Amino acid sequence: MAFLLAESPALPLLEAGTYVAAAYVVLFAMVLLYVAIMAIRLSRIERELGELLQALDDEDRGGPAAATAAAGGTAPQGGGAKTGAGL
Repeated sequence: MAFLLAESPALPLLEAGTYVAAAYVVLFAMVLLYVAIMAIRLSRIERELGELLQALDDEDRGGPAAATAAAGGTAPQGGGAKTGAGL
């Protein structure tokens, strides 16, 4: 019985080729989806980083902190950065 299974092919060559092609198409689609998700995440991170850098630049130029001091409030000392063991 085992010899009979070993001698017969699992699938005809044309039918197996279509399954292999379908597997490559699915793999390509998955890689394309992964790259698209990573591009979206990178875009979001770059945007957030730009906003943070802009806020830091505004603070260095005396933006919101200077406006708070001029209004009679207290401006954060040391650039507003927190220091301590938690960082």
